Amino acid sequence: MSTEPAIETTPPATTAVPTAPASSLPRKRVDLAGNIIATGRRKSAIARVRLRSGSGVITINKRPLDVYFPSLKDREQVSGALGHVGQEKAVDVDITVSGGGAAGQAGACRLGIARSLLNFDTELAEPLRQGGFLTRDGRMKERKKYGLRGARRGTQFSKR
Repeated sequence: MSTEPAIETTPPATTAVPTAPASSLPRKRVDLAGNIIATGRRKSAIARVRLRSGSGVITINKRPLDVYFPSLKDREQVSGALGHVGQEKAVDVDITVSGGGAAGQAGACRLGIARSLLNFDTELAEPLRQGGFLTRDGRMKERKKYGLRGARRGTQFSKR
């Protein structure tokens, strides 16, 4: 039994570094020309969107919207976010989209435009969220399983 006094050690003094509160809004991505950049994805399609103030022109892969998407359903899906917040005549949109089919590309463009509008004006966050434009559709094609002819379809059963 030792009668030595207990030695108290104090932890080293730490200086508190002030940190900014983490915001739920995304960081603004702007290219050298001043365009706001955002990315949208749907199925296997990826859309890179550049948004700037303008007169309401939408070009996709250097073609007008009605030429690239001849289907009215796809055109409405692409321009839906702009119409929902009333910005269809206030901004120009230039989109580069690749991969997937027409429906997947339209969905990717829709998400990319909504994200770029959010960066363009943060006041639009609530209407875009309420309209469901900022929700990424995560549904993908189901993989083929071994022993089957597709993702779920099996081989035909023969009784004899």
